[in-house]
Amino acid sequence: MSDSSSLTNSNWLFAPRFFTRMRRLLRSRPADKQLQPPQTAEQKPIVVDMVIFKEAEIEESREEILDDHRLQKCVKMLHFGGWDDKEAAAKEIKELAEEGLKRRKITMAELGVIPPLVDMVGSEVAARQMLAVRALIELANGSFTNKALMVEAGILSRIPDDIITNLDETAKREFAQLLLSISALANSKFSLTSSRIIPLIVSILESCSTIETKDSCLTALYNLSSVLEYSGSLIAKGVVDTLIRLSSIKEASGKALATLGNLVVTLAGKKALEQNPMIPECLIEVMTWEDNPKSQELSAYILMILAHQSSLQRQKMAKAGIVQVLLEVALLGSPLAQKRALKILQWFKDERRMRVGPHSGPQVGRVVIGSPVNRRDVDQGKILMKRIVEQSLYKNMETITTRANGDGDSSKLKALVISSSSKSLPY
Repeated sequence: MSDSSSLTNSNWLFAPRFFTRMRRLLRSRPADKQLQPPQTAEQKPIVVDMVIFKEAEIEESREEILDDHRLQKCVKMLHFGGWDDKEAAAKEIKELAEEGLKRRKITMAELGVIPPLVDMVGSEVAARQMLAVRALIELANGSFTNKALMVEAGILSRIPDDIITNLDETAKREFAQLLLSISALANSKFSLTSSRIIPLIVSILESCSTIETKDSCLTALYNLSSVLEYSGSLIAKGVVDTLIRLSSIKEASGKALATLGNLVVTLAGKKALEQNPMIPECLIEVMTWEDNPKSQELSAYILMILAHQSSLQRQKMAKAGIVQVLLEVALLGSPLAQKRALKILQWFKDERRMRVGPHSGPQVGRVVIGSPVNRRDVDQGKILMKRIVEQSLYKNMETITTRANGDGDSSKLKALVISSSSKSLPY
């Protein structure tokens, strides 16, 4: 009995300790969970993205190493290889430059790939020549330095004068693209030999049949015309006549008229335009193109320059029917075209006022008092005065009849009175 009672007492003594430990254990489990939270779905992509980024960096570095190896091999082949090696190297350089890394294009230029490619342009083998041209186009794209290096290497002198006539349309298009890239140097301090580049562009422009090639040539001419230094050479080479012919083609008119707009502000350019037999009829026709507002604006600008302080040109324009076209443009054209059309119309109006005098009727010559008077002049003056009175009488009778009869026909009065009015302008 004593043993059982002592065991029971000992159990009761250990019970509080047991419950205390259980409480501690239950309390410690949430704390452990808070110390080690599970990986959420938002955290997993961060780790994955970092891994992908590292792999991409490694892959990019590998590609750069391979490309550098390809580039070194191309440079060696281009400088020291035979013609077959040079052709393969030119093709490889084009592909490397085509990837669009500006740093790589600069590196190629520093390694001296441009002079050998320029030499290949002067080759008599067409296939070899075009491989070099394509590589140079890619190297020049977006790199001012490479364009300057090409000119310094003599790219313009390497292209024979008669080579353009023997090229197909694809080759002409690629040569036009190369010359377009080089023409961008005109707007810089770098000087171009206008006696070489202008004939090449014009020869391609006049012999090609695709609009894309014409557009490249016209853009190149526009780049040159924007610099006053090249305007004289362009005009001397007959570019004005070529541009006027192309301005009648809707697809090419924008660039052609823009180039003419740069040339017409010079005395030589304005004179060349005035002497062309297609002026002003060609420009007036362009102003009727309602679906081509840019060409309308440029044509109106050129006509405005020609008409300014030139009564002879305004007379030619009036005979060609410009006034009606100007009125239509002033009503329906773009805001800039309207402004230019109204300006020209104002000059026609001012010229009419100066010619006709203070009123619209026939003018009588003024006689100075005390000056000798010819009998014939007096008789002519009386006849003119009589006509003025008759015209005034007709106008008054017509007004009275119209008010009395409403919409009645007053044309019968013309049989009663002989009228003579001055000629008015066609607008």
